[in-house]
Parts: sequence; C-alpha cells; structure tokens
Amino acid sequence: MTGLTDISTATNPGTHPSATASAQPLLDVRNLSLSFATARGALPITRNVNFSIAPGERVGLVGESGCGKTVTGLSLLRLLPPQSARIEGKIIFNGVDMSSLSPRKLRAIRGREIAMIFQEPMSALDPVFTVGDQIAEAYRIHFPVSRAEARERAIQALRDVGIPAPERRCDEYPHQLSGGMRQRVMIAMALICEPKLLIADEPTTALDVTVQAQITDLLRSLSERTGTALIFITHDLGVVAETCTRMITMYAGEVVEDAPVDDALMRPRHPYTSGLLRSLPSLSERRGVLASIPGRVPSPNAMPAGCRFRARCKHAAVGCEREQAMIETDTQRAARCWRAPELELPGAVN
Repeated sequence: MTGLTDISTATNPGTHPSATASAQPLLDVRNLSLSFATARGALPITRNVNFSIAPGERVGLVGESGCGKTVTGLSLLRLLPPQSARIEGKIIFNGVDMSSLSPRKLRAIRGREIAMIFQEPMSALDPVFTVGDQIAEAYRIHFPVSRAEARERAIQALRDVGIPAPERRCDEYPHQLSGGMRQRVMIAMALICEPKLLIADEPTTALDVTVQAQITDLLRSLSERTGTALIFITHDLGVVAETCTRMITMYAGEVVEDAPVDDALMRPRHPYTSGLLRSLPSLSERRGVLASIPGRVPSPNAMPAGCRFRARCKHAAVGCEREQAMIETDTQRAARCWRAPELELPGAVN
C-alpha cells in the first residue's frame, strides 16, 4: 500500500470532468440497494448508493473489505445471481435504464460498452485456452470478423498494454505468464472492444509494488488516451491518488463521501475518510504507534440506527442517531455527516 508520503506528493492526473456544467453523466446510479437471500431472510449489503460518472472520468471507489465495493461494481453489470441477489434502484448507462434491458441486450452491453477487470486473473482466465484465443473471442462476440482478423486484433491489444513479443505471448496459456502479465492480458481483453466504461476491481491485488505501479500507470494512460471512463475499486488510497480524479468512500454499505481526489485526501469531510488516511503508514513522519480506527464494522444484519459510523467516531454528538443524508459541502463534494460543514478533519499530511 502506498504511504502518506506518496499520497502527499502525488499529482492529481487531470481535472474533475463532472465539475463542468455541460457534462452529461455516462453512468448515473440512483438509490442502489442490494440484499442477498439467506436461510434467515434477506441480508442487506448496500443501501441507497448514489453517484454519477462523466465520460472519461476516473473514479476511485474505496473502503475496507466488506464495505460493498465489489458487489456495487458487479451490480452495475447485473452479474450477481438473480436467484439470490435482489437489486433495487436505477442504473442509468448512456441514458438507458439497465434494469429494463433483456438478457440479450445486457449481453450486448457487457464487454462492448462496459467492461470489467476482475480481482484474480488466474481465476478469470480459462486455463485450457491460449490468451490470444480468449481475447479474440471477446472481440468476435461483438463484431462479425474472421478468426484471423480477431487474432490480429488480439495481438494489437497485447501490444497496446505493453506485453513484449505479443505474437508469441498470444499462443501461450495463462499458467505460462507471470501475475503482472496475466493482469495485462485481462486489461487487453477488457479494452479490445473500446468500451465507454471500465470497472477495475482490485486489479493490483497480490502484485509486487513495481508491477502495481506499472498496472496503475497503464490504466491511467489508457483511460487518458482512449477517453474510457474508469471505476477503480480498491482499498489502496495511494493508488487512487495516482490514478483517479475523484474518490468515493464507502462504509458499511453506504457512500459516506464523494469528492475530487485532492480534496478527499487532503481535506476530508467525513470522519471515516479521515480515519482511513491517518491509519496509513508514513515514510517521513515518526508518529510512534500507527493510528487506527477503534471498534468494529457493524454486522450487515444488525446495522445501528442513524450514522453507521457513530459508535467508532470521536466526533459523534447528539444528532448522529438520526438518519444521515449526503450533505453538499461545496459544489463538487458531499459527505454523509451532518457535522461535515463544521468539522476540521486531518487528511493525508496534516
């Protein structure tokens, strides 16, 4: 994980596209709530998740494990099992309500308009087919081309993501590639159809620091070059600082802060975001014991009333027991805390 020194010196790559009044959202998520059916009844996972993404915008979706980041990403593509997952709310992509689409129309969008990079490439890639065949197949699903043409497209896709000797690598199997190479193959497969939106779910997990930096640089540069919007799901705030233009923080199934990345990292408005930042190790400061957030995340089937973070929050006061709405602290940011306008919270370097 990137430390505080790296975050404080990272340069925000680009501006915040959604700040422009004329920008129309590519993706508009409205009151997205997800629950899973269990033997003991419905288990709520996320509640009233709202956010929008402009064309070409790079958004980091952050929070600790279990907060609902990955299932939110899967919900956008309706990849969760319908027999056990109940999704409420609206997902508007390019002006179309995804919940109204037939399975056939959804398949036409998946991979072509919206693509996803999954956490573990060794599990996502088929071990009995070459990587070239798998990339070519992803292209032929959406475009009526010959196998030879699809293979050439696959080779070019491998070249675009920086894989050396792509003609040879095209004929290799997943187990013959390193972890970093497999992740590049996943990126090539996701981008071969030139989607408008790419969802990257923890794409740097289990990779060494050098390869992590290469993958994040690759995703950022490809997004800038192609205009593809990016949702970067991660728990690594350093990666968000280096890659994204905006940061959405989730806690216990809810969005608790939404802000331009520089503002979120340096001047957080929600105590949970501040706690995450203060818990990162610093390479330059001698602070003694590493800061931590006291307590535990509440269980999904026993969420407290009002603010879900209040039992762990040192800023909790009378009023936090009430239902908390997202409060706009300025034109570009909002936090789920009624005290957000008055709190002065420490960020990455203060």
